[in-house]
Amino acid sequence: MAANVLSTGIRHSKLPENYVRPESERPRLSEVSNCENVPVINLGCADKTQVIQQIGDACRTFGFFQVTNHGIAEELTEKMLEMAYDFFHLPLDEKMKYYSDDPSKTMRLSTSFNVKKETVHNWRDYLRLHCYPLDKFLHEWPSTPSSFKDVVGEYCVEIRQLGLRLLEAISESLGLEGDCIEKVLGEQGQQMAVNYYPPCPEPELTYGLPGHTDPNAITILLQDQQVAGLQVLKDGKWVAVNPHPNAFVVNIGDQLQALSNGMYKSVWHRAVVNSGKQRISVASFLCPCDNALISPAKELTDKSVAVYRGFTYGEYYKKFWSRNLDQEHCLEFFKNQ
Repeated sequence: MAANVLSTGIRHSKLPENYVRPESERPRLSEVSNCENVPVINLGCADKTQVIQQIGDACRTFGFFQVTNHGIAEELTEKMLEMAYDFFHLPLDEKMKYYSDDPSKTMRLSTSFNVKKETVHNWRDYLRLHCYPLDKFLHEWPSTPSSFKDVVGEYCVEIRQLGLRLLEAISESLGLEGDCIEKVLGEQGQQMAVNYYPPCPEPELTYGLPGHTDPNAITILLQDQQVAGLQVLKDGKWVAVNPHPNAFVVNIGDQLQALSNGMYKSVWHRAVVNSGKQRISVASFLCPCDNALISPAKELTDKSVAVYRGFTYGEYYKKFWSRNLDQEHCLEFFKNQ
């Protein structure tokens, strides 16, 4: 079993064969430039109209943005990253108690993306947690490190509040009522992927995660402050999104692209690795309830045709997990013909 994870403490001098991407699918790291104009939105700004407009612009043109003055204490985000680091540096036999390849499990340590289906693996380990309602899932979370449940639990509660505030602003930026999107999404689930990317001997041959869009509504990413690795597709080119001090990266998921009738873009993004340093990131996902009926908001289809047919989130999620991560956009299957 131990061979299944990368966080064993052993440094590889050569990339194992089953991580090497075919020539045509490699990241071409030398061609990636920094994304100079990443929208950074100050949520503490007194002019709410301006904030909503900035969010709308970012969702239309980029599909993602960074937020500062978001109300989550820097001390808590630092503790969260520390907790992630400590977990992946636990003794192997301690960590492996949580290992599973079954994506339906609500708490599991795993590696790559979908180990059972892939031919080539991704250079990452991750801890996947369901986080809402917290009291339903907290008991199954790791009990080591000893403060794991307290720190991660507090972080999850704060992130949910931020996510709901952002959904309200996104709703208003589309000209809809503030609670419109939240009403459509229903009692939203919340999940978290704590990602660990060990140093990689040949980063140009593999990925931490290949290009994909997120199947959920909105993703809030806490990046490693020291080590970059997030890249997004902008105008057909991959660009690096470097960490901004005490900011979260927010990206639009597939459900918001559908709800906005394609006006807002679910952004293609990927994680690359590097040879010298390990990297940690914490992605939090707000997900519609399974029976939420997703279709373009009526107000947005008065003057134009609905791009997507109605579907439930459960139906969408099942389709998303049945394919490979980097295949064509899953939303293509839900377009009106």
